[in-house]
Amino acid sequence: MAQDYSTELSPEVREKMKKNLVYVTLFSIVMLFAGLTSAYIVSMGDVFWVKYPLPLGFWISTTMIGLSSLFYVLALKFVKTRDLSKVRILMILTFLTGLGFAVFQLIGYRQLVDQGAHFRNSIMVVEGRYGDYFEIKYKGQFVEVNANDYLIAGKKMNAAQMSALKAFAKPFEKTANPKGYSINAIPSDFVLYYKNEPLTVQQGKLMKPSGETLQYVDMRRLMHLAWNIRDERGDFFHKGELGKDFNIFYKGKQLNYKDRTLMFGNKKLSAPLQNKINQSRDTSTSYLYIITVLHLLHILGALIYLIKMVRVSFSSTFSDANALSLKLGSIFWHFLGLLWLYLLLFLLFIH
Repeated sequence: MAQDYSTELSPEVREKMKKNLVYVTLFSIVMLFAGLTSAYIVSMGDVFWVKYPLPLGFWISTTMIGLSSLFYVLALKFVKTRDLSKVRILMILTFLTGLGFAVFQLIGYRQLVDQGAHFRNSIMVVEGRYGDYFEIKYKGQFVEVNANDYLIAGKKMNAAQMSALKAFAKPFEKTANPKGYSINAIPSDFVLYYKNEPLTVQQGKLMKPSGETLQYVDMRRLMHLAWNIRDERGDFFHKGELGKDFNIFYKGKQLNYKDRTLMFGNKKLSAPLQNKINQSRDTSTSYLYIITVLHLLHILGALIYLIKMVRVSFSSTFSDANALSLKLGSIFWHFLGLLWLYLLLFLLFIH
């Protein structure tokens, strides 16, 4: 029985169908990120919002994906002339620079964490805030805190002093262990105060002058204080100086900081707003991670496809179907590059 070839799809129809499938995928991605960026803007309305510079890793990754798109464009140019040796080299470079994008994105996340910008954390330090319950005297002078700086006699502690303070605080990092704790004698250079009373160590426990041991809730506060000293946090989870390294906004207006107090305009933040920011999570940073990680996941999926495209370029017989696969892959790859550029500009001007 003779086979009817009239029902077979022509190459032009197959190409159009595959392109339409790619375009539908791109549209769904556009809608996803349009929804996320819109939610980002809406969420800024009545919450405290932290803004800070984007990490260097993000800028380097932008260069990487730009180079990757350029290499892909050149590869397609040589596909038309069937110069397969150049196509292979350029597709390898496309993949490597695309991989570089992913690597520097991860480096960027590491830099964000180093800045104190975690996926989920508070804006203000509340638990274990220095001075609320505990204070420390170092070589006869009280340690003070201004923003995230630890001070002695009004001057920021130098590296040696800060190292000594961290070493002093380290034994307290596990004092809220339900199984109990044991502490050696406090170094002679330091005195730990609880509600203006000096504490001593007796039989591995912290004792008040009255002979009472600290309650579990206070040992938990001390543990959090030790964590804050370890991470060099004073009043803010983000590291650095408010107004220079990061900013806090409320309803589009920037907050200032004076004498360990946030200022809304020229007035101290009202008690309800202070209570609100103390309980607030850093929503802006959460959105930053969600948006960029989702984009990175799409990049990782595209990198798997690029591996296939590299293999296609090494085919002994380079067919029209192979050329179409490279062309369709380029549409998706360039789209992800443009999407990243949009997200970067969005975060740069909005975040």
